[in-house]
Amino acid sequence: MLAKQRHDRIRARVRAQGAVRVSDLVAELGVSDMTVRRDISELAAKGVLRKVHGGAVDAAATAHEPAFESKRALALDEKRAIAREALASVQPGSSVALSAGTTTQLLAEAIAARADLRPLTVVTNSLPAADTLFRAGHGIEVVLTGGSRTPSDALVGPLAVTALENLRVDVLFLGAHGLDADGLTTPNLLEAETNRALARAASRVVVVADSSKWGTVGLSRILPLAEVDVLVTDDALEPEARTALADAGTSLHLVPTHPLQDGAT
Repeated sequence: MLAKQRHDRIRARVRAQGAVRVSDLVAELGVSDMTVRRDISELAAKGVLRKVHGGAVDAAATAHEPAFESKRALALDEKRAIAREALASVQPGSSVALSAGTTTQLLAEAIAARADLRPLTVVTNSLPAADTLFRAGHGIEVVLTGGSRTPSDALVGPLAVTALENLRVDVLFLGAHGLDADGLTTPNLLEAETNRALARAASRVVVVADSSKWGTVGLSRILPLAEVDVLVTDDALEPEARTALADAGTSLHLVPTHPLQDGAT
């Protein structure tokens, strides 16, 4: 397959799904991991997509919402490190909320594996997180909001917002599609509304998002940075992002990640 043909296939996959993994492209295109990474780098240089660790995301679309599975393996090492750091904020006997997302799902898995954190009440609008925590057994009470299902397996809309209006939790762990100096964004209007309701129900808002999310802008704004108490992210976060967070009064928790090899995405 010629380079142009590969590039066209990669662009089509990113446009259709919003995100794509290097491993999936290797299998689909029948070329080496190195070739796919080089193709992604060339397309990123043209501005048609954006490299992230493990794959690529759409650089232009602000209203497209990638499916949960297409995002799951992107920046996986960073997400796992972020989830481990966030777990330190979970205390037995407390009530926490988890928004939908791949990083919050990893946090749900970490919570489920820790018997010493029980009893615990978890409020969530994430179907995968609710299932993970329910299967963990005795000691975790799971409160699922209800609502309409999105491609990212979130429950959103008026039913979810109404359910959250009468709830109060100690801390919310909030994922984000995009972050910049103006705050958090998502492609889904109803998910933005539901996430704002989650934030109103929480005494403390902790955002869990890997550094590749900085500079991505979705269609709908969730919260300004000033309403975020803590951002837990990886240490590849850009200096200008760190400055914006300090200016907003948001506490920054950086987690170290493995060194990336030259040319890695």
